Amino acid sequence: MPELPEIRNLSMQISAEMAGKKIVTSEIRQEKCLNVPVAEFEQLVTGKTIGNAYSRGKWIFMPLADDAVFLLNLGMGADTVLHKNGNSLPDKYQIKLGISDGRVFTISFWWFGYAHVMPVSRLSEHAMTASLGLDPLDSDGFSYETFARLVGSKKCKIKTLLTDQKLICGIGNVYIQDILFRAGLHPDRKTSDISEKECKLLHRVIVENLSNALELGGLAYERDLHGVNGRFSEFLIGYREGKPCPVCGTAIEKIKTGSTASFICPHCQR
Repeated sequence: MPELPEIRNLSMQISAEMAGKKIVTSEIRQEKCLNVPVAEFEQLVTGKTIGNAYSRGKWIFMPLADDAVFLLNLGMGADTVLHKNGNSLPDKYQIKLGISDGRVFTISFWWFGYAHVMPVSRLSEHAMTASLGLDPLDSDGFSYETFARLVGSKKCKIKTLLTDQKLICGIGNVYIQDILFRAGLHPDRKTSDISEKECKLLHRVIVENLSNALELGGLAYERDLHGVNGRFSEFLIGYREGKPCPVCGTAIEKIKTGSTASFICPHCQR
């Protein structure tokens, strides 16, 4: 599943390649991924000039002219590709948008995803994005002081807090593994037990890990706007069950944490 680095990278590419262009045609093959009827979707997007795209958490926001916003969530993953004029298109896709420069933008969800459109005046009514929490790559909004207040205000397990999209948006079960390892925290540690020193380290590691993944274009099995895979593939302990911990050599364990699996070093993350 794409997380914050992949979505941020994709939004920057969309902005660089498509801003200032118009959507001249639209084709919907899967109405259930929309939040409005097909006719209303086409009315809100067709003929509109694309603005500078941006992201929050796992959502891409693509402004359209002055009165609408296209909202894209890739769900478990998707091929979102901008095809050059004349290039063959994939056999299967849910959405196709024809761009005024002759290129075509297709969205092919791997399993499920959302392609919503909202009038600008009603964007705050879009429940799935209006409730998003702090963005870890927002240097102003994700200060240590703000993060520390959030950790101190909640009584839950630290992994639960970090992956709750209504508290902190964009971190999922992929990047959380090495984040917690570098911070020396067991995923089941209670937030109330985390010291100020640990909290400062955790905040720094979150920003560093996600920023590094962004610089590498995201995960190696996720593709960008041009169909190119990311370059992030080396995990410290994530998905390395039975391998030696890179710090102490203890075998990495896979444990159950709530409804998800976690990978930990039982020595470094007690």
